[in-house]
Amino acid sequence: MKQALTAATPDSVRRLDWFQLAAGFALLACLVMVWRWGGTVADSQAYYDTARWLRGEIPASSLVAPFPYRILVPALASLIPGDLRNGFAMLNWVLVTLGAGLMSACVLRAGLGQGRAVAAGLMMIVSVPTFWFAPYLVVDPGSVCARAAFVLAVVSGQPWLAAGAGLLGTAVREENILLLVWLVAMRRIAFFPGLAVLAAAGAWIVAVRWWLVTGLPSYTWAPRWEQVAHALGDWRSLATIVGSAIVVVPLALRGWRVAPPVLRPIAGLLALMALPPLYAALCVRVDGRAVWGLYPFLVPFAACAPLAWRLSR
Repeated sequence: MKQALTAATPDSVRRLDWFQLAAGFALLACLVMVWRWGGTVADSQAYYDTARWLRGEIPASSLVAPFPYRILVPALASLIPGDLRNGFAMLNWVLVTLGAGLMSACVLRAGLGQGRAVAAGLMMIVSVPTFWFAPYLVVDPGSVCARAAFVLAVVSGQPWLAAGAGLLGTAVREENILLLVWLVAMRRIAFFPGLAVLAAAGAWIVAVRWWLVTGLPSYTWAPRWEQVAHALGDWRSLATIVGSAIVVVPLALRGWRVAPPVLRPIAGLLALMALPPLYAALCVRVDGRAVWGLYPFLVPFAACAPLAWRLSR
């Protein structure tokens, strides 16, 4: 019979040296990312152009929907002095490092101990997405970081901090509004205040679309079997999907069976947040970033995998 791990009390968990851990994560993330630093291809060019538009360097007519609607990360990048390409890449480096630290804190908060907490952060950094996608000028590091903050807040029993992370995540990518939907549906926060937060997130999406960034050609995401057939033949995208999933997903499946009760709600959250990339796969080109976005929900379970092996003996 499988045995679940009981989370340790906060007093029984030794403190990590967070300064040293952050410095180590930052150095490691830099080493992983530096080989593709500041690249722009496909949608990363669109995010880069959004930041250039915010700096007044190009006209709005140069923008391509829906990428400018995900405005928070390009806006922050545009505020960094100096070369925009380097500043944008540096912002993503900071977000990757912060996301790893938040994931370590989540695993430590769940009572899984120092070793697995460090391992959780390493899984966030030493991965195909961090090497292949994070150095490019995309907004995914910001989305992953916001989701990691959301999971930490949930595990820590701080629903209003989770709501704040959900609001920030929605400003990074619109599908993160589902984090707030989950908070309200699971009654993690009071119903009417939760609806108010959800309405604020929806108002932000509408304001960006119809007020801040206007006049762009419309676009639709409609399922097409031709797109599915094309995706199945796109070996490069399939390789990044497999590379992103090959370590974390099996470990998460292994660790889920013995995860402490405090992590169990994340499984339902994982299922909900998997819906947007699954729908996107029917409509547009999808790559390993679809799996990367699920790392904050997979890594806590993956960190339990060594325990699963020991209890099965």
